[in-house]
Amino acid sequence: MTGKQLLVVAHAPSPNTQALVDAVLRGAGHPDIAGVSVRHVPPLQATAEDVLAADAIILGTTENLGYMSGALKDFFDRVYYRVLEERQGLPCALYVRAGHDGTGTRRAVETIVTGLRWTWVQDPLVLRGDWQEAFLAQAEELGMAMAAGLEAGIF
Repeated sequence: MTGKQLLVVAHAPSPNTQALVDAVLRGAGHPDIAGVSVRHVPPLQATAEDVLAADAIILGTTENLGYMSGALKDFFDRVYYRVLEERQGLPCALYVRAGHDGTGTRRAVETIVTGLRWTWVQDPLVLRGDWQEAFLAQAEELGMAMAAGLEAGIF
């Protein structure tokens, strides 16, 4: 498929976090959005080439000891300098599955994204507290909004 490429780099160590990835992909792959192809690559497998090929990126992480997952941090460590100059302005969004408040996790990712000079398309989605089925609808909406905005040329 030609068109725009949406990359989802999301850590999913549990059935619930995998359900979040699936919801993001379901939203981004909505049948009414034809000009965007979507690809999920787990953070430990994602490469700088994946980022360089993307027109936008959704990041997903769990809250681990008040920080992002080690897998997402590893992704940033490996790709940061390789993509720094070439992908400035990359539209991005973030969701955090936070058992507590997600503040430290959000701040850590925002700091790295600021350094990369990527562009936030919306405030990070922080899914706080005990698991709620409503998280899935929020994740699906995030994926759909990102893909629709990309297809429409909004970002």
